[in-house]
This record gives sequence, C-alpha cells and structure tokens, in this order.
Amino acid sequence: MEREPNRLLQRLIAEAGFTRKGLARGLNDLGTARGLPGLRYDHSSVLRWLAGQRPRGPVPGLLAEIFALRLGRAVSPEDLGLPAVPAPVDLGQELTHTWQEGISTVTALWRADVERRRFLLDSTFAIGAGSAGALRWLTLPPEGRPEGGGTRRVGMDDIAAIREVTRSFGELDNRFGGGRVRAAVVRYLDTAVAPLLADGSYGERTGRALASAAAELTRLAGWMAYDLERHGLAQRYLLQALRLARGAGDHGLGGEILAGLSHQAVYVGQPAHALDLARAAQLSARRAGVFALLAEAHVVEAHAHAVLADRAACARSLHEAELAFDRRGTGDAPGWIAYFDEAYLSAKFAHCFRDLGDGPGTVRHARRSLEMDGRYVRGRMFNLSLLSAGLLASGELEEACSAASSALELAEGLRSARTRSYVADLRRRLDPHAGEPPVAELNERVRELSPV
Repeated sequence: MEREPNRLLQRLIAEAGFTRKGLARGLNDLGTARGLPGLRYDHSSVLRWLAGQRPRGPVPGLLAEIFALRLGRAVSPEDLGLPAVPAPVDLGQELTHTWQEGISTVTALWRADVERRRFLLDSTFAIGAGSAGALRWLTLPPEGRPEGGGTRRVGMDDIAAIREVTRSFGELDNRFGGGRVRAAVVRYLDTAVAPLLADGSYGERTGRALASAAAELTRLAGWMAYDLERHGLAQRYLLQALRLARGAGDHGLGGEILAGLSHQAVYVGQPAHALDLARAAQLSARRAGVFALLAEAHVVEAHAHAVLADRAACARSLHEAELAFDRRGTGDAPGWIAYFDEAYLSAKFAHCFRDLGDGPGTVRHARRSLEMDGRYVRGRMFNLSLLSAGLLASGELEEACSAASSALELAEGLRSARTRSYVADLRRRLDPHAGEPPVAELNERVRELSPV
C-alpha cells in the first residue's frame, strides 16, 4: 500500500527553518543527551519520514521536543503527523513467522513496557500462548537469514556489550532481586538493543550472534518479571526470547527458555502445562546435545509430577535428570546454563520432595543445595526455606526455626515477590506451632515481611 506524504512534518520543518541534515543531527544529539547514544539518523531518514514512513519510538517524542524548543510552543508527535500506533493487547504472546515480524514484535514489547502500558501491567498468564509457542518452536522450519539492511553498522563489539550487560544485570538480579534492576534492563533493551535489531546493518553471521545476545537479555528481563510475579508480562518476554533464539538458530538456548516457561507454569499452579513445556525443552536439549540442559528439563518435569502427586512419574523423571547430569561436559556448556550445578539440581530435588510431603528427603537435598555459590543470594533464601519446610515436616522444630531465621535475614535485602511468597509459605507452615516460643518470635519477623 502506497504511503501518504507527511505534509504536517513538511510544514513544520519549513516553519522551523531546519534542513533535513540539521534535523537529523539535532535528533541524534538530543538522543545522546537523554541517554540514548545509539541513534544514527541522517538526511535520508528524514526523507523517508517525509515520504510517510513512521519512525519507531522514542523518535517521535524527541522530534516533538526539538520542534518545541525551536518554535517556542508545545508540539506533540500528532502535530508532526506521527501519532502513536496502539499496540495490540496480545502483543508478544505469539511466535511470529518471519525475522522482521519478530523484530517488530519484540521492539514494540520493549517500548510498551518502558511506557508502562496498562494492557501489559494487567496481563495474566495464558496457557494457550505457551502451548502455541512451544509447538511453533518445535515445528517451524529453520530460520532464513537474519539480516538487517539499516544504516547503522553492527559489529561484534556491539554484541559483546549486550552480553556484558546481561552478565552484570544477572548478577545484580541474583543478589538483590528482580525489583531492583528490571526497569534498567528494559530501558537498555529499548534504547540500545532495539536500534541494532531494527535499524542495524548486519549479515547472517552477525545477525545470529545479535539475535542470541538479545534473546539472553530478553530472557533475563522476563525472568525478572517472573520474580516480581508479573506473570503475563514474564510469559510474553520469555516467548519473545524464544523467537529471538530461533533467529539465532540456537536449540540449546531455546530449550533453556522452554524450561524457564515450565518452571513458571509450575509456580502459577499449572503443572499439566508445565509437563508439556518441560518435554519440549527435552527435545531441544537433545537436538543441541547440552546434557546439563537435559537434566534441567527432566527435573522441572519431575517437579510438575510432584505437584500432581504422581510419585512414580516424579521418581522416573528425577532418575533421568541424574543420568543426564552425570553426562554433562565440564567446559563445553554454554554460559547461560552455568548456574545449573549440583547445588541447583539438589534444590530442584528438594522442591519435589517438599511437594510430595517427604520431610527427610527434602532435608537431605536442601542441605546439599546450600553448598552453593554465595553470589546467588535469592537462591540461598529459597533453599533455606526448603530446608526449614523439610525440618518442620520431620518434627525438628528448633532447627527448622533456625533455618527460617537465616532465610528471613536474606529476604530483608531482596526486592522479589517470589521471596515474599516463600516467606508466606514459611508462615503458613509455622502457624500450627504458633504457641512454641521460637515460632512466636519468628512469626513477628515473618509478619513484617508478609503482612496479612
């Protein structure tokens, strides 16, 4: 369909006395001043806008600010003929067919998130979206060439920067919880990664590396939303991370994201859906030959069976997880699976035994899980909570209170809704023993973190 020329923008450029080159330069400079150093627009960009092309956010808002400063009056994007395009309410819930559609969807999701659009704030977990995404991941043919024909040359240094940001923010997430840093992650995706994907110039090799790096950071943003119990938003991010992993041709990373979706499904009380996602993750892990990932996929399946109270199926899946874990390589695993060590596996075993009501089994695996990397503060809080629950179920009240006290100390420094949910679970388990002095003292601390 032929675009209509943007006569409103043309008239305002004439009134303000801008040249096309000068307007583009002013836009880039204002972007840098506003913390958006990745803008690389030129006179050709302005020509395309005059011809009817709509620039993506945040460009319309920046242009309005430039014209307002020059003309000395309020100017809106609508005055420039660049009204905001409403985002569909199901944005991000589908895996698109083509690379360019995928870029449009994920960058629109980042922008809507930065703008705190109501439909995202109110979104809920959708089983159908996860099932359709997993099916499409498994059945779509290989991705065509993920190439970009924009004006900004993308290099491996750009991709290295995204990976370093992902590593740094991941460490902060583990130490302080998703609530401390998620907003910064989403802003970085919108202002630094989106221009590379949408406006960048890159060939197939660079495109696949860019897609992989963007997928990992998008997955992290989704995991942080999950940690905040914003489950509809988290699911959309994880599905779009899966779409980016497909652009990268990375079956392993896709399987890791599917395992994360399964993990979330168990948490929100959808264990049957979690089984489907875990089995899809197993298929991807086998395609990729990443046995640590295969172990993870089996253990999240086991957790779903435990929630469904299927002891025999849970035992089979735990056995498969152990077999796969024993086959893992020591130096060839991708960086995104580095967290999945013996302590993490033990924690997942402990979750299974807790949900099956096996106190001694929970204690045995929870103790092993605490032999963990000290940087995973939130994970340690979870594991101490598991230990306390297992000790309570085993009749060891004083030791259970001691473990719970240690968990609460860690919880106080975390901004994490999941942490509060673990605290609430501890409180529920302690309630039958409320008359005991150590429990009464603990309950006071629990109430501070998890008020009625």
